[in-house]
Amino acid sequence: MKFVASLAALVVLVLQAGAQAPSSATAQPKRFFSDESFWNQPLPANPEVDRRSSYWIGLMKTDTQRNVGVNATRFTIPVYEVSAATPLKTVLPNSTFYQHAKDFPEKAPIPDGALPDAQSDHHLALIDRAAHTAWDMWEAENRGGQWYSNTGIKYDLDGPGVFSTAALGVKNGESVHQHGPGRAPGVPIIAGLAMYDEVESGHIRHKIAAATRFVAYQEFVFPAAWTDGTCDGGIPEGSVLQLDPKLDLSQFDLTAEERTLARAMQEYGIVLVDYAGANVVYAEGLYGQKGRSWDGKIREWTGGIVRIPMENYRVLAVKNSVHMGDKHYQEHIPLCKAQPAP
Repeated sequence: MKFVASLAALVVLVLQAGAQAPSSATAQPKRFFSDESFWNQPLPANPEVDRRSSYWIGLMKTDTQRNVGVNATRFTIPVYEVSAATPLKTVLPNSTFYQHAKDFPEKAPIPDGALPDAQSDHHLALIDRAAHTAWDMWEAENRGGQWYSNTGIKYDLDGPGVFSTAALGVKNGESVHQHGPGRAPGVPIIAGLAMYDEVESGHIRHKIAAATRFVAYQEFVFPAAWTDGTCDGGIPEGSVLQLDPKLDLSQFDLTAEERTLARAMQEYGIVLVDYAGANVVYAEGLYGQKGRSWDGKIREWTGGIVRIPMENYRVLAVKNSVHMGDKHYQEHIPLCKAQPAP
């Protein structure tokens, strides 16, 4: 009887421990956007590859760096968590050409000490998880305590993470920056960003944002709502690329954090969300965040992801592309010397 009683007590303890232990889902950092969002869907086991994939990958191989690197400390997106207690700061338009979206408030919750990306884009993102709200800014500046930005847009943090071309009101030839979004293809600047907490958890559960100089002129595909591409025959912004899911990552000198990022590129894929001067994916900019650093975890161009040959990537089928886009950039960025695609 003592044995039975002891066994029963042990079962109770095990059940209690199981009830108290967090599930793997709750232990993982919360993703941006709804679970049904395009950004949060893993790729199917055998996705259709575009017939132009080899040609497009060949274009990307002509880049100086050849392969895909990581923007983690420059030209990326700092994300600041805010709340109802965060002081509201007036954000004035920084330009007469570019515009804030109509629903972007005059005042936004910006923490003291917040720093935009120091490079030319000066992106800044704010998220309020309790209020389910996000704010994007491009060319954000703090001039002696007064904030300015070229663009500003406010949206549902738990929504689809996709802007509508029609709802934005952008017309062919315009820049989408004239209507609020902070990325030229008209996607949220936080979409696809590899966040520090996700990387540290060992599992990223969403698609990864990417960019290249070889994005198509006047052509884009969902989830992009526009394009600033300049390359005739290039890859439409919004296209999904995938790192070969059968690729054995152990053959490369990757840190644990770099393996986590590479696995997401295999499982969820990467999405072209911008024009850039190289082939890149984006990790969260940790500007001004004490105790957080990518040092020793993710290398940008000196090793890690960039050592994976470009031949291991493929472009998935591009369907229902839209033939409109920005013409403003054509005035100062030359077309790439692409040959007609096969």
